[in-house]
Amino acid sequence: MRRAALATTGISALVVALLALKPHQSPALAGPAPRSPAESSPSHAPTGSASRSPTGTFTGAPVDTQYGTVQVAATLSKGKITAVKVLRAPDRSGRDQEIAAYALPRLTQEAIGAQSAHIDAVSGASYTSQGYIQSLQSALDQAHA
Repeated sequence: MRRAALATTGISALVVALLALKPHQSPALAGPAPRSPAESSPSHAPTGSASRSPTGTFTGAPVDTQYGTVQVAATLSKGKITAVKVLRAPDRSGRDQEIAAYALPRLTQEAIGAQSAHIDAVSGASYTSQGYIQSLQSALDQAHA
């Protein structure tokens, strides 16, 4: 009876320890680096002081992913993200379009809620999420430049 109790306790502790571990994200999921702003010639229409509270729409660099290019434009008002418009999304196949239709609104909602590009990726849309986050960060960098 003692052996069964010890075995059960040991297995339970092992399961809890394994569940507490977080997997490392593979560098392959990050996708290729975004193009430099000089290559993509992003546009923006800022008004006001760019360093303090930028206002306007800032276009992020297009980011090539394994499934297609992702590009967003962020609209800021007095330094706060008020909207994010997806300019380009993976659309090579019906499945790509399905994933983009599911993931991009969630990413936009998270970005507006977080007021930054430091958001979680959408499960099942890792590449699209990384492209979105990188393009959004590029737009925000322009706004605060």
